[in-house]
Amino acid sequence: MSKTAQQKRSDKAYAARPEQIANRVKRNAARREALAAGTVHKGDGKEIDHKTPLIRGGGNAPSNRRVVAAETNRGWRKGKTGGQLP
Repeated sequence: MSKTAQQKRSDKAYAARPEQIANRVKRNAARREALAAGTVHKGDGKEIDHKTPLIRGGGNAPSNRRVVAAETNRGWRKGKTGGQLP
């Protein structure tokens, strides 16, 4: 299902918010660190999951991160297995 022009503009505006940019920087840094440590590899279908989400005040410390399958990390939004936001 494709998005309307209005939905695309709304998504773009949301992604440009300063707090979202800061969170994206943190997520990218976590991925780079995991690549350097060898816990994930490019194209392996794994993602870095923050146990306490960044939007809920979680940090980017290694103790707050784990490597999970993309389906697990994103699937909970669709009622599948994985974590849930409090």
